[in-house]
Amino acid sequence: MRLRGARALFLLAFLAAACGGAAPNPSASTPAPTPLPAPARITLHLAGDSTMGEGLPERRPETGWGEHLQEQFDAGRVVVSNHAKRGRSTRTFLSEGFWAGLLANLKEGDYVIVQFGHNDGSIDEEQTPREEYRANLARFSADVRARKGFPILATPIVVRAFHADGSLRDTHGSYPDIVRSVAAVAGAPLLDMQVLSAQLVAEHGPEGSKQLFQHLLPGAHPNYPNGLADNIHLSPTGARLLAERAAKGLRDLNLPLAAFLR
Repeated sequence: MRLRGARALFLLAFLAAACGGAAPNPSASTPAPTPLPAPARITLHLAGDSTMGEGLPERRPETGWGEHLQEQFDAGRVVVSNHAKRGRSTRTFLSEGFWAGLLANLKEGDYVIVQFGHNDGSIDEEQTPREEYRANLARFSADVRARKGFPILATPIVVRAFHADGSLRDTHGSYPDIVRSVAAVAGAPLLDMQVLSAQLVAEHGPEGSKQLFQHLLPGAHPNYPNGLADNIHLSPTGARLLAERAAKGLRDLNLPLAAFLR
């Protein structure tokens, strides 16, 4: 032990002499490592109607499920940009410039969820013909891919409508199947919001599902002094629960985006 200690002292003395009388300081000659750049944030853009978009102040507490989607992601890696607009169909989202605005902010590697159908299929509003609806969805998918982004096509959520036996009644006709068909042909991921929302509504049943939608007693909210029974638009509770189901649907699609879900 003494020999090894003496040898160690000799080596230290030798190194000190070689360095001008001071022991070497490794940190003085080793450059500090360059910090790695922070990973770029992905933007998840949303295109759709009021069931997805931000509620208007005069129509609160109406809430789109897209308003709660950011909560499902690591905000340091994914930012949700909600472009969905109340009352819009695929046709008017294009003709009024909302789609062009979304594309102007789309960068390579971003994702876009497209969910229309309520207004496209509404006889009371504009009813986009089925083949035009199909062509518009195909265009959305192609436009996103042309900019090296990733489209995700989504079916419309259900309306709270029940048969006498308590089972859900379909109100969208063939429009959801058109979304499924376009997704299959285009090779785009399908987020089946019709199925996910139907499961949520069915779990709550005819009476319990009222809390998921805009059902308000008289005087419960200043926007609706006489109350409201709206079976299309979501309540804050319904929007939050449906955003959770949407996040699970994205995870089940096994997309790279799902790695950033909470």
